[in-house]
Amino acid sequence: MEMNQKIQKRDKWIDIVVFVILLFIASAVFFTLFYRQTYGSPQTGYHSDMKAYIKEMQGIDSGYSFTYPIFFKISAFIHLFVGPELAVALATTLLNSLSIVLMKLLLNHLTGKAFADSFVSHKWRAGVIISLVSVSLFFVSMLYLPFDIFIAGVYHRYLGVFSPNPFHNATYMAARPFAILAFYWYAKLLTNYEQGYGGKWKHSEKGVDMRDYVLFSVFLLAATMTKPSFTIVLVGAAGLIMVYRMICSRFRNFLPTIQLGLCFIPTFVDLLYQYRGVFVPAEGEEGGIGFTFGEIWGLYCLNIPLGICYAIGFPLLVLLLNFKELKENTIYRFSWQIFGMGFAMAFFLYEKGFREPDFNFSWGYMYGIFFAFVGALIVLLQATADRKKKKPLLLALQWLGYLAHVVCGLYYFWGIFQGQMYY
Repeated sequence: MEMNQKIQKRDKWIDIVVFVILLFIASAVFFTLFYRQTYGSPQTGYHSDMKAYIKEMQGIDSGYSFTYPIFFKISAFIHLFVGPELAVALATTLLNSLSIVLMKLLLNHLTGKAFADSFVSHKWRAGVIISLVSVSLFFVSMLYLPFDIFIAGVYHRYLGVFSPNPFHNATYMAARPFAILAFYWYAKLLTNYEQGYGGKWKHSEKGVDMRDYVLFSVFLLAATMTKPSFTIVLVGAAGLIMVYRMICSRFRNFLPTIQLGLCFIPTFVDLLYQYRGVFVPAEGEEGGIGFTFGEIWGLYCLNIPLGICYAIGFPLLVLLLNFKELKENTIYRFSWQIFGMGFAMAFFLYEKGFREPDFNFSWGYMYGIFFAFVGALIVLLQATADRKKKKPLLLALQWLGYLAHVVCGLYYFWGIFQGQMYY
């Protein structure tokens, strides 16, 4: 018994040490890129919006309307101690690294025990593998050839294809830790919100924990106040899911649905403030949200189906080989629902006026890509851990699919790290 405890303690410490080393290396590399971007320009490389972020953080007119303050407030606090460029780079690194930590905790929580039990000995290897997956997820990119080539209407690596990790956009990465938390907590509520609240703070069979409602509401609001792109996708997907389930239950779950819907009120209020400029155009300009059929997307990619396959090749492969998990695994199903809503918004909606070619609805689609990867990794780790259902060749094929995205992502990151344009 004592020997087993010592082994468990050893395995835990090996896991922690390896993850900390990987996190430190990743954070150092990301910080170097972000710091270079704060001084970059289209002429000198490292193209990003960092200079506009620095002005916004300092209270200087940046020429943009950033109505989501959390990232800028964190940067401003750090700016009390260091220069403006360093402050923005540190804030971006801090929030991006927090995402890596949260992903490690999430994968440990959902797959760690089963994955560790699949190792007869040296269970620390399970923790190390999950650490590698957690860190590598933030380097993956779309699939592409390492040289410029026009393939069937796809003539950009990034534009029109898009990536789960747009390394040139700091606010996307700043919002991601809150998006991860909101995503998980909503998926958690989806499993039992129809039972209602049992009147106790502690979880019971009679109801769900009220703290889960509060935490989800807070995390979603934080994501919205950092960058609203994920929020509008989650709200759209969540709304359809809740309405669908209410209709299927013939409104028997009406009160629990209203109770869960109340969690969205703070976010709705903030979204109305943030998007007031979209619906109220400036004088002489067209404004509002318009409907399209992929025309804006088509400005950057002539073959959208192929572009989608390049973006989510690995999640599509996992879906093909584990289709039944959509019915059995709530968080996996929700990851695809998020992707579907992100795709629908990018394909059918656009901002009228001067923002039209910016294709801002693509940011929500990129969150959909990211969470499609998250869901696929959860399923693949669980399948790898299940010794009864192991099919080595199929598992190897799926891991090779993920590895392809990692290799492309590292090559893509290296180019941006050296100052190449992101598209």
